[in-house]
Amino acid sequence: MKQDKQQLLFQPRGVPPLGASVSLSLQHLVAMIVGCVTPPIIIAGAIGLSQADQVLLIQASLVMSAVSTLLQLYPAGRRFGSGLPVILGVSFAYVPSMQAIASSGGGVAAIAGAMIVGGAVAVIVGLFVKKIRLLFPPVITGTVVFTIGLSLYPTAINYMAGGTGNTAAAIEARGLTPALIYGSWQNWTVAVLTLIIVMVLNHHGKGICRLASILIGMLCGYVIACLFGMVSFADVGAAAWVSLPRVMHFGVRFDFASCVAIGLLFAINAIQAIGDFTATTVGGLDRDPTDQELQGGIIAYGFSNILAALFGGLPTATYSQNVGIVTTNKVVNRVVFAMTGGFLLLAGLSPKFAAVLTTIPQCVLGGATITVFSTIAMTGMKLIASQELTARNTTIVGLSAALGVGVSQAGGALSQFPEAVTMIFGKSPVVIATLMAVLLNLILPGEGES
Repeated sequence: MKQDKQQLLFQPRGVPPLGASVSLSLQHLVAMIVGCVTPPIIIAGAIGLSQADQVLLIQASLVMSAVSTLLQLYPAGRRFGSGLPVILGVSFAYVPSMQAIASSGGGVAAIAGAMIVGGAVAVIVGLFVKKIRLLFPPVITGTVVFTIGLSLYPTAINYMAGGTGNTAAAIEARGLTPALIYGSWQNWTVAVLTLIIVMVLNHHGKGICRLASILIGMLCGYVIACLFGMVSFADVGAAAWVSLPRVMHFGVRFDFASCVAIGLLFAINAIQAIGDFTATTVGGLDRDPTDQELQGGIIAYGFSNILAALFGGLPTATYSQNVGIVTTNKVVNRVVFAMTGGFLLLAGLSPKFAAVLTTIPQCVLGGATITVFSTIAMTGMKLIASQELTARNTTIVGLSAALGVGVSQAGGALSQFPEAVTMIFGKSPVVIATLMAVLLNLILPGEGES
């Protein structure tokens, strides 16, 4: 009888043993929690939010990640939710564009407005997914993912150095330790040690140590930072133990340039989600996803992001690292994934937990996340390499990435254009790279064509 219940872990339905379910759900939580909380911390720093608003942003992002996951697991009707064993969390894919919005003074309100538009775009993609997906073969999605990874490298390096906002004057004004000053040897020491720990565990660790390499590396880096006097718990005590996210706390503002930039990313991520849904069903269920599952999954993805915008969260997407766990252990029972969503929900309902996360020094985040960003870039390369690297495909990838990264890194390359044009095309490399990749894919003749 016990053996029969154990077998339920490998079936979508049924109630498997509690102990095994909890341990497996914690495995999924450990794999994604760092990736879920780091984007809100980065964006809060880029915008310059107060301590209280930083806590609310992290809290809302965790809660809405849980809600997005549960909406996928338990479909409502035939066209809402995939019913597949997937985990959703705040996505790094949107970070470069959100940083651009932050630098233009848009704040969380402009991000929320763009998310609502982006969510609507994703719903439209879901309704017409069979036709639209033809515009986004692996060479296109791979180019976009590769460009996203490249664009995140400067963020990681700036964080490893301590964060550009931690100037000597800012440190003195806040009464913090000089060790936190941007570019100090203490910042680099902590960042490099964190990176070394992550790399050692990732390549030589086994089981949970390898799976949680980034989390363990961050914990070790956090302890080292404490020894340098870089951590302050002054604001943690004031945070409540339990609190609900606040509806429309940051407001909603529809900025045309922000909506275009984020809307394009939602279209790309909706197509990218097809890859995660397919990998989940092929690896865990030994079949391809049905059209209904793909359509319902993408529509729910769009709707849940509209909901997240109203509650002050950041954009969510399917998490490939959790897909990797499914393809490895073949556990597909949705009770396991619902428990992961439940743990995320509990974490998000505690401002005290979110407040502790805001005490993580930026050098620790940089040392841990640079490996994540490199993985994102290499994931893009794998997608690109899944198709033959013909002269046509290398032109699409090389030219798109060159123009995207080149224009954004060149500073004032678009300074004589209207501000909206600069915001859409000049701040984040992802928009130009996406548009160029799609355009070149349409106009360049295929092999054997003239």
